[in-house]
Amino acid sequence: FGACLDMWDQGQWFSLLTRCGAVTVVTAISLVLLRKWISGGVCRSRARLDGKTVLITGANTGIGKETARDLARRGARVVIACRDLAKAEAAAAEIRRTTGNGNVAVRHLDLASLCSVRQFARDYLASEERLDVLINNAGVMMCPKWTTEDGFEMQLGVNHLGHFLLTNQLLGKLKSSAPSRVVNVSSIAHKGGQIHFDDIFFDKTPYSSLVSYRQSKLAVLLFSRELARRMQGSGVTSYSLHPGVIRTELGRHVLTGYPLLKAIVSGPSLLLMKTPAEGAQTSIYCAVTEGLEKYSGCYFSDCALKQPAPEGKDDQAARQLWELSAKLVGPTDD
Repeated sequence: FGACLDMWDQGQWFSLLTRCGAVTVVTAISLVLLRKWISGGVCRSRARLDGKTVLITGANTGIGKETARDLARRGARVVIACRDLAKAEAAAAEIRRTTGNGNVAVRHLDLASLCSVRQFARDYLASEERLDVLINNAGVMMCPKWTTEDGFEMQLGVNHLGHFLLTNQLLGKLKSSAPSRVVNVSSIAHKGGQIHFDDIFFDKTPYSSLVSYRQSKLAVLLFSRELARRMQGSGVTSYSLHPGVIRTELGRHVLTGYPLLKAIVSGPSLLLMKTPAEGAQTSIYCAVTEGLEKYSGCYFSDCALKQPAPEGKDDQAARQLWELSAKLVGPTDD
């Protein structure tokens, strides 16, 4: 080994080290650029929301919490609507502390219960003067075949039907606060999705958590599109969005039962997934960016207008879904 070392003069060693250094630098730059690309778009609007009220579902963690933090920083009154009041109170306290905005309220809302949704809406309408932005953010992802309090398949029940009823019950407040916005967090998973009108809760066919998740996120997109059509001329606009692949608690069911897979992806995920703050950017963009009114009903990703999959532009399916949803949830204006 020593003889081999002697064969190398200082120039050769310097050349080798230079090449190694160059590779390291190129690798580092590549990783930085990859991370920047993964982080996606950033909302550049500096719009203030003083005197306005924003309601966000599921804002005790993840992108909902980061969305609430940003909008509180802009001066809005922020109402956090969550099932777990203890976690919601902790999140609200942190948001108040980090933004200096003490006008952050917490209310109980369980989207898996139509009774809870109706009670929440009654309380909100009785106590709040305005609703300038409603952000339907809460959701479940690829859980087992659970059912809601009302017997709905959980993913469609929470991701779509709960928000469908909530939005409809608050439409009067949204109209009286116009111009106002409804922001619906969908997903790129709507691609390849289908609304199974003949078996909406998968009672007749084998249950797939992924197929169900895709259906629910397609439903969110179609609901947003049909809402925009119905609200034309009212001053209420509607937007759907894909937030990106994010490091949040939402995917906790995906790797359940696969500890080896969880161990493999936990390291790379730090690089290959957005942070909650990065994932919140498109929700914030749709909530505050000036001049979006002409894009009501459209779909956004990385703070830019994007074309949804063909199934996300099916207006007949959107109308049919609205009618079915209204039958499932019952009266929407009680």
